[in-house]
Amino acid sequence: MLIDFNNLNTNNLSFNTEFEKKVGFFLEEWFFNANTVKVQTSGSTGTPKIFEIEKSKMINSAVMTCNFLGLQQGDKALLCLPVEYISGKMMVVRALERKLKLMVTEPSLNPVENLEEEIDFCAMTPLQVENSLDKLHLIKNLIIGGAAVSESLKNKILKMNLSVSNRIFETYGMSETLSHIALRQLMPEPEEYFTAFENVNISLDERACLKIFAPAVNDEVLITNDLVEIKAGKKFRFLGRIDNVINSGGAKIFPETLEALVKKAIPNEVVFLGIKDESLGQKLILVIEGNKSEDLFVKISEIPFDKNFHKPKEIIFIDEIPRTPNGKINRIELYKKISTEA
Repeated sequence: MLIDFNNLNTNNLSFNTEFEKKVGFFLEEWFFNANTVKVQTSGSTGTPKIFEIEKSKMINSAVMTCNFLGLQQGDKALLCLPVEYISGKMMVVRALERKLKLMVTEPSLNPVENLEEEIDFCAMTPLQVENSLDKLHLIKNLIIGGAAVSESLKNKILKMNLSVSNRIFETYGMSETLSHIALRQLMPEPEEYFTAFENVNISLDERACLKIFAPAVNDEVLITNDLVEIKAGKKFRFLGRIDNVINSGGAKIFPETLEALVKKAIPNEVVFLGIKDESLGQKLILVIEGNKSEDLFVKISEIPFDKNFHKPKEIIFIDEIPRTPNGKINRIELYKKISTEA
C-alpha cells in the first residue's frame, strides 16, 4: 500500500490488512479535532503504559528528523514498524509533515524482502536490519532503533560495502521524547558517540544518569535511568541502565557494556543477568540465544574482560530470548524464566 501525503485524500484510501487498518485508524485519530493522540510504551523496562501526546510536539520531532536527514517533499519512505508505538506513529507523522510517499508494509523480521526500488527513508529495529542486509543498498537513509545495535550487526553492515550515499544511524530516544533526540552514525563513517539534535540539552544527574531537556517535544526535564558519559556538551556514550546494574560481591557491573564486548566475539544474541546468590548478592550469568557448542565456550574464554569479576560465573543457553512486541529484549521476562528453571 502506498500513501502519497502530497495528495492525501483519506476517504479514497483502501485499508485492507489488519496493519493497514491500524494505520487508517491512526490517521483518523490524527485528523480528528483533538490536540493529542494516544501512545503505548513498549514495556521493555516495566509495565506498558498508555499516555497522550500533543500533536504539535510530534510535528516538532518530525521536523528535527526530516531536517537532519534532508528529506524533501515527494521522497519515498517505508513504514514497517507497529503503529501502536511511538516509532511507527512518528514514521506516519514524518510522512505527513514532509509530504512524503509512504509505503506501508506489514511489520515482520524481513520487511524489505520484496523491495525492488530505491527508497529515501526507513526506520527499522536491529532484528529487522539483521534480516534485511541484502536490501540495505536500496535505502538512502536508515535509522535503527528500539534496541541497541549489537557489535556483530555493526560489523555485518560495515562488510556490506555500501555506497557513501547510504547513510545508517543508530537512534537514542524513548516514548517520552517522541522517538529519538540523538543519532549516532554507523555508515559511512562509524561514530562512537551519539549527537543530540539542536535545541536538545543534555546533562547528568547525581547518579550519573542522563537528563534531557528538549522543550520542542516535551516541556519537562526528563530524568532517565541511562548511565552515560558526556563529551563536548552535545555528545554522549551509553554505558547501561542503572536498573540493570548488577552488584556482584560489591562490584557494580554494567551488563550492556559486557554484552557489547561479547558480541564482538560471537554472533549470538546475549544477555548478562544478576541472579540472587547468598555469598555474592548477585551472581553474574551469561545467557546465550542458540544451541550449546564447544566453539562458543572457547570464544568466550578468549574474550579480554577488563576485570576478573566481569567473567560470567555461569553460561546458560536458551532457544529464544523473550522480547517485547517491538523487538526489544525483555530482561524482566528473561530473569523470571531463568529463575524458574534454575
